Amino acid sequence: MATSSDYYQVLSVTRDATGDVLKKAYRKLAVKYHPDKNPDDPTAEEKFKEISEAYDVLSDEDKRAAYDRYGHEAFKNGGMGNAAGGGGAGYHDPFDIFKEVFGQQAGGGGGGGGGGIFEQFFGGGGGQQQSGGPRRGSDLRYGLEITLEEAAFGAEKDLELEKYANCDTCDGKGSKDSAGKKQCSTCGGHGQVIASRGFFQVRQACPDCNGAGTVIANPCEDCGGEGRLEKVSRIKIKIPAGIREGSRLRSSGNGDAGPAGGMAGDLYVVVGIEPHKIFEREDDDLFCEVPIGFTTAALGGELEVPTLEGKAAVKIPPGTQTGTLFRLKGKGITALGAGRKGDLHVKIEVEVPTKLNSDQKKKLQDFSDTLKEHNNPSAKGFFDKAKEWFK
Repeated sequence: MATSSDYYQVLSVTRDATGDVLKKAYRKLAVKYHPDKNPDDPTAEEKFKEISEAYDVLSDEDKRAAYDRYGHEAFKNGGMGNAAGGGGAGYHDPFDIFKEVFGQQAGGGGGGGGGGIFEQFFGGGGGQQQSGGPRRGSDLRYGLEITLEEAAFGAEKDLELEKYANCDTCDGKGSKDSAGKKQCSTCGGHGQVIASRGFFQVRQACPDCNGAGTVIANPCEDCGGEGRLEKVSRIKIKIPAGIREGSRLRSSGNGDAGPAGGMAGDLYVVVGIEPHKIFEREDDDLFCEVPIGFTTAALGGELEVPTLEGKAAVKIPPGTQTGTLFRLKGKGITALGAGRKGDLHVKIEVEVPTKLNSDQKKKLQDFSDTLKEHNNPSAKGFFDKAKEWFK
């Protein structure tokens, strides 16, 4: 989905928001609109995708700079790998139209004959273009959602995507026999042709040989001489322990195969982490809320709490209040590449019973009558400050 809404408004942040602010805003909204938490709301999934798209752009320095300069135009026409699994590199520059007019295609390779604007207009730096060999395949981008446990401990994932792969019939060469390549008849082997632009004449890459100067003599019937076909490919990728939201993994050579045996591009896997039912992550620390009964809070005791590795015991001192934080050192997530571990922060929520029978109410009232003011110092302090509002 491509949203036309302002990315900053989608995440409810200002345009000078830092990376941490963006992350917190994204996490909050992602939890709120995650489809698993809104099974009866058909708009939740679209909203979730919109939020993810906005965070993907604004959390990347290069994409954010392009967006701040050009807005949504920066990601049109395949710019900056804007579709999951799509190719292309670099954002769409609105001034590319001038490059096309003057024969300077983005990513154009090759040797001499390219030259600058004045050389192309007035003949300087001419001469035959040297073939740069087979073209490299496009890089691809793949969005991968993993669980918090997989992010914490690492995992191996099987990816399935449709991409260009070498033709099995011709083994990627594009030719059905040993004849190989022959000189391109359109450009006479020069790799360039002269095109008219109004009253100008401009050199540009030959449309039939893409500037190589040669074409396949007897093209393979299955791939039409391209040397590659679109296929569903399966790729294994290792997720390192401690990986964070928005991290990008590079799988070398697993992008699109290049035409006519050209080198394959790379696959970039952008990692997203699904919201967890219990834990929230902040860098390498984990946070969770655990309810306890009011008798345990008053009398103290031992509490079992969940961790990603099982359970752990926390000692609850008498008089523990709602909002009290306990830190379990080393029970967080292993820092990526560092070996040290973050902590688990447990926030206590004191639970008050909602249904009492008459006997329980009487006993609780009798207990309340025995309390003195010093047993509720916070309440006493508050009402001492608020006396003037009760006059």
